[in-house]
Amino acid sequence: MAQRPHWLFGDQLGPHFAAAPDPAAGGSGAGPDPDAPLVMIEALSVLRRRRFHRAKAHLVLSAMRHRAAELGDRVRYVQADTYREGLRKAVGDAEVTVCHPTSRRALGLVESLPQVRVLPNRGFLVPHADFAAWADRGGRRLLLEDFYRWVRQSHDLLMDADRPVGGRWNLDADNREPPPRGRAVLGVPAPWEPAEDAVDEEVRRDLDRWERAGEVRFVGRDGPRRFAATRDEALAALEHFAEHRLPSFGRWEDAVLAADPVMSHSLLSAPLNLGLLHPAEVVGRAEQALHDGTAPLNSVEGFVRQVAGWREYVWHLYWHFGEDYRGRNELGHGAPLPQWFLDLDADAVGARCLSTVLAQVRDTGWTHHIPRLMVLGSLALQRGWDPAAVTDWFHRCFVDGYDWVMLPNVVGMSQYADGGLMTTKPYTSGGAYINRMSDLCRPCPYRPQERTGERACPYTAGYWAFLHRHRERLARNHRTARAVHGLDRLADLPELLDAEARRGDAAP
Repeated sequence: MAQRPHWLFGDQLGPHFAAAPDPAAGGSGAGPDPDAPLVMIEALSVLRRRRFHRAKAHLVLSAMRHRAAELGDRVRYVQADTYREGLRKAVGDAEVTVCHPTSRRALGLVESLPQVRVLPNRGFLVPHADFAAWADRGGRRLLLEDFYRWVRQSHDLLMDADRPVGGRWNLDADNREPPPRGRAVLGVPAPWEPAEDAVDEEVRRDLDRWERAGEVRFVGRDGPRRFAATRDEALAALEHFAEHRLPSFGRWEDAVLAADPVMSHSLLSAPLNLGLLHPAEVVGRAEQALHDGTAPLNSVEGFVRQVAGWREYVWHLYWHFGEDYRGRNELGHGAPLPQWFLDLDADAVGARCLSTVLAQVRDTGWTHHIPRLMVLGSLALQRGWDPAAVTDWFHRCFVDGYDWVMLPNVVGMSQYADGGLMTTKPYTSGGAYINRMSDLCRPCPYRPQERTGERACPYTAGYWAFLHRHRERLARNHRTARAVHGLDRLADLPELLDAEARRGDAAP
């Protein structure tokens, strides 16, 4: 009897998606038949549906085609208009298996096809059933800190018997240093970089052809590929980070330098989200660096928190909160995203922090978490932009952006559109925070300490206008009440609000 084919989506490219699970490598759940023939479908409709960043389209297609070349005769690689059409071309009406997809839309598709059997997801540490059991704890809030400690304990990560290594669960206090004074760059070894090959050239030709034909539209620039697109590249990037960059990661995890956008960050989110790496091997390599004495505990704990804590937390909240979460808008924000923002037009922006970060997104499809949250997301929150549109923008414009990644991160963390289900307060600030954690304010035409006048910082003015707009709600929150009371001390508040009203959606 012929083995049932197994369908690989474009974010299921690691070996753990195409073979029986290996518990030693973090594998779990049922897998495809051993040595089953594989199917991969490149559906042009995905690129037609949204105006993706050009570098993101390039990375995903490059990764898929590289994987198909590695698999050789075992895979049937089909280019089609839609997934349904591609599946018909590949297997006709034959039954296939597929690992649980990473988006509700894709899951709805495969569940609507009677020939498809859905297997458990293979790309995360915590199975859905385990998270559901943890979440069902008598009405307690689903706090990240509680979840993270549970993951550490249940997976024996950075544990000394039943205690955390070093005696503390959370080393955030050691990982919030501003950038070192007098340095334009951090001065650590550069991140690992791939070498493009014939597959990348072929992808770029196809993207050019489709764009010329008017079939697709992109935003951003497609420069040399910066992120791993194969399993070997992903392992090389992981090893390079663990050996050369992890030691300095924690200390300046939240810091920003204009000339050093990567700092000591790993750039592993893209290969992780393509399925090229399993999170178990990523955190395992970081833990090995601690045991070997090559990286300090604060760096290793901060990195493990990102991968085994936040990434897993976001993945499970995406499914736990349900489809209705997508439409949450507790603050009633509905302003459209301005065209300069949609086009990544950094040259239209005067504020140096925003111009610098928007240019990074335009040129690479990536910035680290602080510019995402405290520059891009904070601006959207202050200006009252539609959270669904902001979510879509982050999904399209970031190489590591997927529906499951951006929906909780933007609706919950960044835009507070869920009213506090995920976080205890809105994450926004005036220019003082940006000035403290970066070198972005010094050559700027605005001044972070000024609220009104020609040199008023748009983030400082926007912060107070945001507090005023939602004063009643935020006064009831113990984490924001003190800031709201500060409105009463602002003699220039009427002038500030008038200037904000007249500004509209103009670029700051």
